[in-house]
Amino acid sequence: MLVLSGLSLVELENLMLDFGATKFRAKQIHNWIYSKSVSSIDEMTNLSKDFREELKQRAKITETKIKIKQVSSDGTIKYLIEYPDGECVETVLMRFDNRANLTACVSSQVGCAVNCSFCATGKRGFIRNLTYQEIIEQVLTIQRDTGLKVTNVVFMGQGEPLLNLDNVLKALKIFNDDFQIGARRITISTSGIIPKIRELAQSELQSTLAISLHAPNHILRAELMPIENKYPLDELKKALLDYVDKTGRRITIEYILIHGFNDTIDCAKELAYFLKNIKCNINLIPYNAVDDTKYKKSSNNDIMKFKYLLEHSGKKVTVRLERGADIDAACGQLSGRSKSE
Repeated sequence: MLVLSGLSLVELENLMLDFGATKFRAKQIHNWIYSKSVSSIDEMTNLSKDFREELKQRAKITETKIKIKQVSSDGTIKYLIEYPDGECVETVLMRFDNRANLTACVSSQVGCAVNCSFCATGKRGFIRNLTYQEIIEQVLTIQRDTGLKVTNVVFMGQGEPLLNLDNVLKALKIFNDDFQIGARRITISTSGIIPKIRELAQSELQSTLAISLHAPNHILRAELMPIENKYPLDELKKALLDYVDKTGRRITIEYILIHGFNDTIDCAKELAYFLKNIKCNINLIPYNAVDDTKYKKSSNNDIMKFKYLLEHSGKKVTVRLERGADIDAACGQLSGRSKSE
């Protein structure tokens, strides 16, 4: 049966032609899905009952289910979403007290092949890519459940987005065109897949590119991120310089701070030197606890020292607010499974 969620207006118009209906019907259905976030055809009350019955014979809004929903003490909501084949991913809605923004952190794959040592997702290994409709469903699920409108999307959930780039870009276009989420309110994060970064540089993408760097040199980064052995820092730096040169866009550098490992003064100086010619902002991320890892969070004092040294180099530096750690919804904690599994 055809799933309507994730279809563009043009696709819905073509579908209506098959039904012998007008393009106006497509616009009505499109509005119900993306603006009103309905979950059933019966809710589309400005369609005639006969037409709704005909539509129900051949299509449904969604086949995606919320398997588990958890709400953090800070208002963050984490969903374990189940797809028709039984595979699950986690997606997170983040809210901030003094901001109007509602940010959806979406997953791009079931599991992940990159296997960063600090990340819960990588412990599952790679299972499969998500389709663009399955990515879209994560935001629609949030909107249906909360009645709220997502304003920002970050591809920072489970999986490596650039290893599923075709589906990610299709989803991004629908977020742009159908959800009316501006491209600059969408961020794609990557561990550093160099050929795909170069591919993005050739596009006219206006979204933000974020690089999960997490270490200032090859030895430390290879211990955290095996992808460093395939795409080493010196080659990654060339790709980032080319990206900035071709796009004119500022990159976000993500850096997880781990006590006694990559949070030292020497690491800060080395990182500042590595980034000195790259047009970027730096987002420092206090490490979030993950089962079966040896790592610990840096002290607030060490975080502030690290931030100060980077700011002294002329970069804009922020420390990411911790959201949802009490429900394992923070950076690196998404496993895509329930605790019982």
